[in-house]
Amino acid sequence: MGDRKQARAARDEEFQSFLVGRWPRLMRTAFLLTGEQHAAEDLVQTTLEQVYVAWRRVGSREDPDTYVRRMMINAHARKHRRRLKEFLAPRSDTDLVPEQPDSGDRIAQADDRGALLKALAQLPPRQREAVVLRYWEDLSEIRTAEAMGCSVGAVKSNAAKGIAKLRAIPGLAEMVTQGGRT
Repeated sequence: MGDRKQARAARDEEFQSFLVGRWPRLMRTAFLLTGEQHAAEDLVQTTLEQVYVAWRRVGSREDPDTYVRRMMINAHARKHRRRLKEFLAPRSDTDLVPEQPDSGDRIAQADDRGALLKALAQLPPRQREAVVLRYWEDLSEIRTAEAMGCSVGAVKSNAAKGIAKLRAIPGLAEMVTQGGRT
């Protein structure tokens, strides 16, 4: 019985180390996917609960980050499908801005981040996922495709359409290219 407890303690410690190291990045990705701080926290927590249950399998993977990101995207997509009407309902600007932004995050440092996040929230879910993973998470097309569970071509198409929609918003392209100053 002592060996079992030690094995469980070692697994818990390994998971906790993973969690501490990945929490900020997972929160940022979830926030960009959901557009709301509390929804992002719920999404990350739900995902990490699933990861913990399957930690032996997840932790032994060559790249657990990709697997966890995929779990989070799938959880977000499931929730989005169930609550499409609620998701598309108009939101106030205060819902779009995190309460305590990450000081190292370029979006949080921009004066007009509310407009940027509001625009991002208007994209269809697959386009938003592609844009967030490719440009905010800076993943390659291949890793983005793995995380989204689709082909590289679908990533390219969704990212291009999402960026085109964002660029079509008056003033947004100039704000982004000029670092938040128009």
